[in-house]
Amino acid sequence: MNRPSWTTVAPLLAVVALVPAWFAHPEGALVLGALAVLLVAAVLAAVHHAEVVAHRVGEPYGSLVLAVAVTIIEVGLIVTLMVTADKDASGLARDTVFAAVMITVNGIVGISLLVGALKHHLAVFNPEGTGAALATVISLAVLCLVIPSVTTSEPGPEFTGAQLAFAAIASLALYGMFVFTQTIRHRDFFLPVTGAQHSPLVGGTGDSYEHEPVDLDEDGHADPPTGRAALASLGLLVVSLVAVVGLAKIESPAIESGVAALGFPQAVVGVVIALLVLAPETIAAVRAAARNRVQVSLNLALGSAMASIGLTIPAIAIASIWLDGPLELGLNQLQSVLLLLTAAVAILTVVPGRAKPLQGGVHLVLLASFLFLTIAP
Repeated sequence: MNRPSWTTVAPLLAVVALVPAWFAHPEGALVLGALAVLLVAAVLAAVHHAEVVAHRVGEPYGSLVLAVAVTIIEVGLIVTLMVTADKDASGLARDTVFAAVMITVNGIVGISLLVGALKHHLAVFNPEGTGAALATVISLAVLCLVIPSVTTSEPGPEFTGAQLAFAAIASLALYGMFVFTQTIRHRDFFLPVTGAQHSPLVGGTGDSYEHEPVDLDEDGHADPPTGRAALASLGLLVVSLVAVVGLAKIESPAIESGVAALGFPQAVVGVVIALLVLAPETIAAVRAAARNRVQVSLNLALGSAMASIGLTIPAIAIASIWLDGPLELGLNQLQSVLLLLTAAVAILTVVPGRAKPLQGGVHLVLLASFLFLTIAP
């Protein structure tokens, strides 16, 4: 008789522990420490099951599954925290979404490019698909996070009801158009490429290379899982993500107390939440980059950033109907400058279709700058 693997046991055990903890609100260091261990185990299990599903459905659907699943749970966490928070939570959605964008575009992209370039000399990806994803992310970020700070109909970094409704509809439209492009119209632009084929074309004068999709079923790895195994992993992925976000919610009072004890700004709470929720995607992206599938890593990173805005803002717009208090979405000047710098660097990174370790290092320095300036603005 085969024993169940830890990737099956961990998410189930985490959910079992989550149920009483959700109602008991534990405060003891020992209990919170045990829940933190289960949280990490659930993160690692989520990565495993996401890779099983991705192997079954192929790219770019696999990246889309994880990005959307994580974002849906993230939205639920944000709304839950805004409803139950004892302190002012008017800027929680902004802080968490902005942190998600900076972590994905600088952190996940940066470490993926660094790992891929160090291991394979150059990190090669498709600039057509990646550029389209980046353009959508930048448009969403500016529309939903920068524009509220410069509108004049409402005092402060807030949208009016009509403006928020427009931003929500525009976000859904942009996200829907991108998903159609990624999965149907131009799916080949988001498939991994064969490698750095940078050599002069015959009869040509410049450097060029072709982007040929990789047959993921013949990449030297295990055969795709059966449909039954993929469905089981999909179910366990959902369970793992629920456990991750639920346990993060349980740990959030301890996080808030720790942030306050250290004298850090309230925005740090949003950063910590984003780091916890994005941990599965980060690990999956690094693993893909190590296998020379950097395009998969970028699909995960930019898809997550896009979903974090494109799905969160409409959900928050609907939730604002019954949420009390203001909803601050606009970034301050420092955050806007960091977003502008990130956008400029990301564009320069994506255009060539290949990256050296330097580009990955630059993005990671921008992430470090964001984290430091969040703590010490």
